[in-house]
Amino acid sequence: MEIEGKEVRAQIWDTAGQERFRAVTSAYYRGAVGALVVYDISRRSTFESVGRWLDELKTHSDKTVARMLVGNKCDLESMRAVTVEEGKALAEAQGLFFMETSALDSTNVKTAFEMVIRDIYTNVSRKQLNSDTYKTQLSGKNRVSLVKDDN
Repeated sequence: MEIEGKEVRAQIWDTAGQERFRAVTSAYYRGAVGALVVYDISRRSTFESVGRWLDELKTHSDKTVARMLVGNKCDLESMRAVTVEEGKALAEAQGLFFMETSALDSTNVKTAFEMVIRDIYTNVSRKQLNSDTYKTQLSGKNRVSLVKDDN
């Protein structure tokens, strides 16, 4: 993706909210700069789990992580168990971006990722500008990587 003339790459990890991944999720959070917490609009239980996932995110990640609440499967309007208003209210209460998507027909999927990546870019840029090492970095680079390099 290109932002302000710079190539921005993102690495995406998906635990699918499955309980079997709970033991390793703290490893996913370490170094994360963005998170999409997704629930299924046709299954209230997934919406009710959002609070637990947000708590884990707060516990294991930096407070500046770009976060978005996503209600998925908006193509299943006739099976809706969570209203748009409920999703918006929770997102507002938690200070999150909010959007409904459909992975089936691609409604808003690209837009959701782009919004979070743009917020990440802004956060990373702000941190770089405020860091003491910013002035010593190569200024000729025209690329920002959002993939944490542990080397």
